[in-house]
Amino acid sequence: MNRNISLYELIGGAGKIREMVEAFYPKVQAHPLLGPLFPADIHPVMDKQYMFLTQFFGGPSLYSDEYGHPMMRARHLPFPITPERAEAWLDCMRRALAEIGVEEQLQAIVIDRLSGPAHHFVNTLEEET
Repeated sequence: MNRNISLYELIGGAGKIREMVEAFYPKVQAHPLLGPLFPADIHPVMDKQYMFLTQFFGGPSLYSDEYGHPMMRARHLPFPITPERAEAWLDCMRRALAEIGVEEQLQAIVIDRLSGPAHHFVNTLEEET
């Protein structure tokens, strides 16, 4: 793999990132641990995720241009993010990547890149009962 090409470019740019987000959120909404954390109108969340992932993977700084520094941990603090929810989020992303035809080696790279932040957002150790 050429190390001078961004992950954004390897994934396929704006169209593929949008496709990823559109495949991802129905899985999140249907997931019993994740769905309850999200609003019924998921479209604003999807738009922000598209902007963030574009920037996170080395594309244009859409998120920062619109909302300032991502401060993602702080933005996730109001939500009970458990280790199980972090893994569920990653699994939904893994399945979305496979669904949109991202090749397996690139899927592994993307999930590896997202795993650090997903686990960094953990702020609750147990599910609420």
